[in-house]
Amino acid sequence: MPASDPAPTLKSRLQSVWSLLRPMPLSIDRRERWRVVLTAALGVALAATLARWWPPAAGLPWLMAPLGASAVLVFALPASPLAQPWAVIGGNTVAAWVGLACVHGLPGPWPWVAAAAVAGAIAAMLALRCLHPPGGAVALLTVVGRINEPTFALDPVALDSVLLVLAGALLNPLGGRRYPHPQGVSAPATGPVRAWDFDDEDLQRVLARHNQIVDLPRDDLRELLAGAEQQALQRRMGALRCSDAMTPAPITVSHGTPLDEAWALLQRSAVKALPVVDRFGHVLGIVTRADFLRASDLDTLGPAGLGQRLRRLITPTPGMHSGKPEVVGQIMTRQVRVTSADRPLADLLPLFSHAGHHHLPVLGPDRRLVGILTQTDVVAALARLGG
Repeated sequence: MPASDPAPTLKSRLQSVWSLLRPMPLSIDRRERWRVVLTAALGVALAATLARWWPPAAGLPWLMAPLGASAVLVFALPASPLAQPWAVIGGNTVAAWVGLACVHGLPGPWPWVAAAAVAGAIAAMLALRCLHPPGGAVALLTVVGRINEPTFALDPVALDSVLLVLAGALLNPLGGRRYPHPQGVSAPATGPVRAWDFDDEDLQRVLARHNQIVDLPRDDLRELLAGAEQQALQRRMGALRCSDAMTPAPITVSHGTPLDEAWALLQRSAVKALPVVDRFGHVLGIVTRADFLRASDLDTLGPAGLGQRLRRLITPTPGMHSGKPEVVGQIMTRQVRVTSADRPLADLLPLFSHAGHHHLPVLGPDRRLVGILTQTDVVAALARLGG
C-alpha cells in the first residue's frame, strides 16, 4: 500500500498561515517614500488650512477624519482609480448622503443602521463609478456620530474632498507623479515596441474574466505586463547573444556590383537581403528585392509589366552613359539598422516580431560585418532554447 502523507505539524501549519499573512515588501525606493510622506503632509496641511475659511454648521467638524485615509490614496497611490478626483469627491459625498439618509430614515438598532450605511455607500459608489474606500468611513462616521445636519455632505465632506484633490493636483506633479491620472488606455508611445502583442480589448476581456476590482489604471497595468514579459524573455534566454544565432559570413556585394549580378545572387542564394560593404568590410548599406522593385518604378506604374521593367533595370546599358541605375550603390538602402555580435538576442525580439525587420547585419568589435541575423535565425535559436 502506498504510504499516506504525514499529518501536518503545528510548525508547518503556522508557516502556512504566516505565508498567507506575511506582507510583501514595497517595491519603492527611499526617494519615493519621502515623496509620499512629504506630499501627504503638505496636502493635508493645505486642505485643512483652507477648510477653516469656510466654517461648517454649528456642531459639525471643520475637518472630517476620513480625509486622512483619502490622503493616503491621493498621495501614495495617485495613479489608482480609487484616488482620482471623481472617486474622492463623489465617493465621500455620496457616502455622506447615504449615511444621512440612514440616520433619518432607519430605526435602530444602531449596529444595523451602521451596516446599512456602509453597504449602501458601497452600492452607490459602485453604481456611480466613484468607489473610494474612505467613503465607507464617511458613511460610518455619519451614523456613529448620529449626524443629522443635511449640510454635512457639503461642508465639511465635499469641501474637504475638493480641497484635498486640488492639493493633490498641485503637489503630485511637483514630485514627478501625474494627477489626475488618465484611466483609459492611451495609444502606445512611439519608440521600441514590446515583445508581445495584445490590444486594449484583449486586456479588457481578461479583466472582465478576473471579475475583481483592479486598483491600477489600464495604462500602468499594460506597462507592467509588458515589462514583466520582457524581463521573463531576458531571463529565459539568459546569455544568448546575436553571435550565437546569426548566419556567419553572409553573402555580400560592393557598391559597384552590377545590378544583374546582385539580382542573380538574390535569386540563386534564396536570401532576402545582401549587405553592401566596402573593401574593409564596413557596411555601406543593404540591397533587397524591395529596392529592385522600387527602382523599377513599381509604385508609380503599377504591377503591370513588372517583369519587363525589372529585366530592363538589371540589363547593363552599353556605352559610357546610362539613364538608369547600373550598380548596387545606386539603388541600395543607405540607412541600415545594425547590431553587435555580443548584444543579447532578447533585446532584438521586438524588432523582428513587431517592427517589420527581416534581417539585421551583425558587426564585430571592429565594426566590420561578421554575420547577418534573420527572422529564420531567431526562430531557430528560440526553438533550440525551447528544446
